[in-house]
Amino acid sequence: MVSPISTDAVGFAPLAPPTVWQGWDAFVHRAPAPARDADDPAWSQSGREDYHSELAVMRTPSMDSVFTAVRRLLLVNRRQQAGARRGLIISGPATTGKTTTMMALGRSFQLADARQHPGQAERRPVLFISVPPAATPKMLVSEFARFLGMPLTDRLNQTQITSAVCDLLCELGTQLVLIDDVHLLDTQRRAGAETSDQLKYLGERIPATFVYSAIDVETSSLLSGVRGAQIAGRFKIFRHRPLAYATEQDRAVWDDLVRAMENLLRLRAHRPGTLVKHAAYLHARTAGRIGSLSHLIREAALIALTEGTERITKQLLSEVELDAAAEAQARPRRA
Repeated sequence: MVSPISTDAVGFAPLAPPTVWQGWDAFVHRAPAPARDADDPAWSQSGREDYHSELAVMRTPSMDSVFTAVRRLLLVNRRQQAGARRGLIISGPATTGKTTTMMALGRSFQLADARQHPGQAERRPVLFISVPPAATPKMLVSEFARFLGMPLTDRLNQTQITSAVCDLLCELGTQLVLIDDVHLLDTQRRAGAETSDQLKYLGERIPATFVYSAIDVETSSLLSGVRGAQIAGRFKIFRHRPLAYATEQDRAVWDDLVRAMENLLRLRAHRPGTLVKHAAYLHARTAGRIGSLSHLIREAALIALTEGTERITKQLLSEVELDAAAEAQARPRRA
């Protein structure tokens, strides 16, 4: 069963990105745009546009599986103060919801931590960063420091920044480290290999559970060679695949997802059930990619709002151009 995450809806701070603490904390505590009756005269056009631009994130079976896997890893790692803790890599094609799942995981964990430790606003239970392009070890650990708001100067070397970051994360009670885009590490190049070594070192120094997100990590250089064998020996891989539509159970999951998204719409002339009626078409258009589906429905809703039709039809859906990956998958079926 798919349902909207009403208390875990994914949104972003308007000024600070989620890869710094102020932005992450704002994301964790930010409420989604409120839903009102479509005919409410107090709901402005811009307010309705904001609402449909955001919508809520749907909690899927894949997301539940990741949450369960990480909860178990947290228990396994809880009493392990040193050495190789176990982690998880969320791997899959682009636009399948890997980053969304990771951020929803971090948000849920931080809110639970706040309930367990009331009045301890100084805690930083979660750290979230993205691997920079062409990252070096110093660049990577500097992202950790920036998230924490640590002042960085050119005089600080990699060793000094690393030591300060590890010490501070231990003091702040960080238990979950989320690192996005690890597929950007090319371990066949010296900088990528050294940065991979830096990740391993951080995982040993910081008493936290590490979760990586990557595009098709199995085919990347990250798991190859001696370094790759070390990562493979410490991390489970969760395949975040596009949703299938082959079996009755597959179709039920997809239809639930479409229905949940449709129930969030606040369009004055939209006929309920229209999107569910076209669920098979929506799967063909998006190749089962959640990110592409969200884009398609949100853009169609915004077109319906701005052009005044106030309804989503199959014709309107067909006019929305999606990301290149989804269009490439759908093109043979639409020909």
